[in-house]
Amino acid sequence: MLFWRSDGTRLRGLDPMRRMLPMLMPTRNEAIVYYEQIVDATAMTAYIQRWNRGDGAKLTPLHLVVASLGRVLKARPQLDRFVAGRRLWQRKVTSISFAAKKEFADHAPLKTVKLPVVEGEALGDTLGRIREEVGGSRTRDDRPVDKEMSLLGKLPDFLLSPVVRSARFLDRWNMLPRALMKDDPLFSSVFVANLGSLGIDRAWHHLYEHGTVSLFCVIGALRPRLVTGDDGQPMVRPTLRLRFSLDERVCDGFYAAQSLEILRADLEDPERFAAPPPPPGDRAQNAPRSTL
Repeated sequence: MLFWRSDGTRLRGLDPMRRMLPMLMPTRNEAIVYYEQIVDATAMTAYIQRWNRGDGAKLTPLHLVVASLGRVLKARPQLDRFVAGRRLWQRKVTSISFAAKKEFADHAPLKTVKLPVVEGEALGDTLGRIREEVGGSRTRDDRPVDKEMSLLGKLPDFLLSPVVRSARFLDRWNMLPRALMKDDPLFSSVFVANLGSLGIDRAWHHLYEHGTVSLFCVIGALRPRLVTGDDGQPMVRPTLRLRFSLDERVCDGFYAAQSLEILRADLEDPERFAAPPPPPGDRAQNAPRSTL
């Protein structure tokens, strides 16, 4: 059990420094590095506007970020690694988690969605799966992870604390049951926080010690910013701020930066990874609606 996990394959033959990093930095938040991108959203906003002219499911920056991140994770597998038990593992199933509120209000509960990545999936199909998952997470509380959290929330502190410590201990020694990891959004490749939909633009996020998420992506607001044009002159363009928190033990900074530049290129020219927006009549007319 100590050298096998249901969610990952142990990596061997690593260079000495990469192998030593989990020993030198046992926790994610002492190994955290930050990376920011300001994406030129001119083509992206035009693409979204063309897509949303019909009556079908509406496209948002979140959908494009999730779709492109899935592409990047499949193309650049070192980003899809995690550290557990002070060893480095390659994740077996790529997935992206994100949070959604039932409504934009202070008291509204926050629900999380864990979406498996389907390699080569069309953008419209990814959009449909996201809408289905978000619609479900906002309308029902019978998902396994919700039931587990509801049950744990009813325990008194003197019982809850040892239960959480026990889960951390089992995960540390690769003995946490797969059933407890399968639907947990913190056992995923990347966690995306769409704070731009709330008007929040400058937040960084920590990494969780619970689970195996090695990359956190915060989506800021779509805002006009002064940038340098192709002719070297200042101009105002729509931009999207992305902020990443990365566990540097999983890969080196150059590899991570080059991988995330693929994401930037995708967002600055969506048609390089997604087909042109379909005609309105070709879209699903009854797709679930929600604000992300």
